[in-house]
Amino acid sequence: MSKTTEQGARTFQIGGELEINRLGYGGMQLTGHGVWGETPNRETAKKVLQLAVESGVNFIDTADSYGPHTNEKLIADALHPYPKGLLIATKGGFDRTGPNQWVINGNPKHIQLAIDGSLQRLKLERIDLWQLHRFDPEIPVEETLGPVVEAVQAGKIRHVGLSEVGIKEIERAEKVLPIVSVQNLYNLGNRKWEPVLEYTIQRGMAFIPWYPLASGPNKLASKIREIAEKHQATTSQIALAWLLKRSPNMLLIPGTSSLDHLKENLAADQIELSDEDFAALSA
Repeated sequence: MSKTTEQGARTFQIGGELEINRLGYGGMQLTGHGVWGETPNRETAKKVLQLAVESGVNFIDTADSYGPHTNEKLIADALHPYPKGLLIATKGGFDRTGPNQWVINGNPKHIQLAIDGSLQRLKLERIDLWQLHRFDPEIPVEETLGPVVEAVQAGKIRHVGLSEVGIKEIERAEKVLPIVSVQNLYNLGNRKWEPVLEYTIQRGMAFIPWYPLASGPNKLASKIREIAEKHQATTSQIALAWLLKRSPNMLLIPGTSSLDHLKENLAADQIELSDEDFAALSA
């Protein structure tokens, strides 16, 4: 559920209880080339995370596979002890064999190690939102989620989400345990998961679009530029503003390794697209 104002919802309650600002931050870019190894400038990366939180971000998304492991450690180094109300979401379910190499691993033992490893690296007693990165076609998701159920029962995980899933996969997982969020590719130019977004709206789940800054195909370019000029904004800011207006359960996690770009992204929260603007971009 979300708190709404005349201008639209600014916050959302994950699992109906953890209230966060809808414009968050995604940590994936704070790694080396190919999401592999340490970020090139660790001190700047820490400043980006600190500025995000100082600016009101209280939802940060990461994963054990970013680095692997380096991103979670960086977040802890930059922000621990964490301010009250900061929700750090992480994910598990990939093996990393090299830069840009992502190997799905839904083996229950791997998942158990991923959860415990994330707790240790993030210096958390409980992960507020743990997400399964992908369904493993080789292993029934009921088996994959076994250690997740145990971690919830043990108090190691508070809420559970899924990533890059269709409606049938969500429904299958929901038979095992409650699902509060879905993180799928979605942006102004790529809306193939529209039915999943509608499903999450109906179910009161959070929808977390990854790659949110994409502004769409060339046929949209002139329209976006025109609207951006009207609002004295960048095309990326308009792309984020469109997502915020699209649905009150949309939680945005734009990532960047630049302090200036971070400020630009966060300023998108101040852009109020008119219904006409929204309709023109949505067409």
